[in-house]
Amino acid sequence: MSEKKVIAVAGATGAQGGGTARAILGDPDSGFTVRALTRNPDSPAAKELAELGAEVVRTDFHDEPTVHKAFEGAYGAFLVTNFWAHGSAAKETEEIEVLVRAAKNAGLRHVVWSTLEDTRELLPLEDERMPVLQEKYNVPHFDAKGEGNELFRQAGLPTTFLNTTFFFQGFLSMMGPKRAEDGVLTLTLPLEDGKLLAGVDVNDIGRMALAILKGSERFIGQTVGLAGDHLTGAQYAQKLGAAIGEPVRFQSVPYDVFRSLGVPAGDEIANMFQYYGDFDQEFTGARDLDLLREINPALRSFDDWLAENAANIQVG
Repeated sequence: MSEKKVIAVAGATGAQGGGTARAILGDPDSGFTVRALTRNPDSPAAKELAELGAEVVRTDFHDEPTVHKAFEGAYGAFLVTNFWAHGSAAKETEEIEVLVRAAKNAGLRHVVWSTLEDTRELLPLEDERMPVLQEKYNVPHFDAKGEGNELFRQAGLPTTFLNTTFFFQGFLSMMGPKRAEDGVLTLTLPLEDGKLLAGVDVNDIGRMALAILKGSERFIGQTVGLAGDHLTGAQYAQKLGAAIGEPVRFQSVPYDVFRSLGVPAGDEIANMFQYYGDFDQEFTGARDLDLLREINPALRSFDDWLAENAANIQVG
């Protein structure tokens, strides 16, 4: 084991970090081993990773010395921040700054940074089509990560920027089909009819991160836009219906209407979907499914994901 290169995995008990840790640990020929970073090494998820062979270390992004210690002696890292843990772009930026300083200090040879586009590059704040949030963002959880990309560049870190997208797992919770008043299962999204929504199995983030780490020099300095499928709302509804054995219709909700529904983080979600819709050619176009499958032939399509997860879709 000592000959294997250590990959420090941030958020190792979360969806993205956990998927990355399991992908690495599940590939005995990768040449890598996992140092799992978590705030709670005693959690069931952390113990499960330890049983799979990970070195689990307590790390808190708001306790910077623990991050520096976690990166010591590591070859590389998979880095991710969780905006939804606090809902603050300012806090997320602070976390990114800590990760960059620690990665630089440790001399990491390859960082895979799970990030997103800064929407303000295509949609200036002066554009009044959507409300400005947290004083200076269109979509805070996109923009803070996108803005953070420059910190990695300025630090001279050998980084691959892995742009993620909507998770198929959203259909297992808030975004899943609900039974309407007329009894019909309905997929209700703030997505215009005919517009494509790029989606991905969150576990493919980890599988792609491993492929990027194995490819090393080829990917350093590159941006990889990730998705597993590009489908319209109606196509998602049709496939969901086929998987659960009951028709599902798609209902498009205007962005402003969605903002007024009182949904948790409704403004943020509506702005995100409006960005997906208004800039679909740029956003979806940056995610080349054929190229992605060359990098990771096992990349899940929505049909693949449904085959594994249909039984977990809760319908009322």
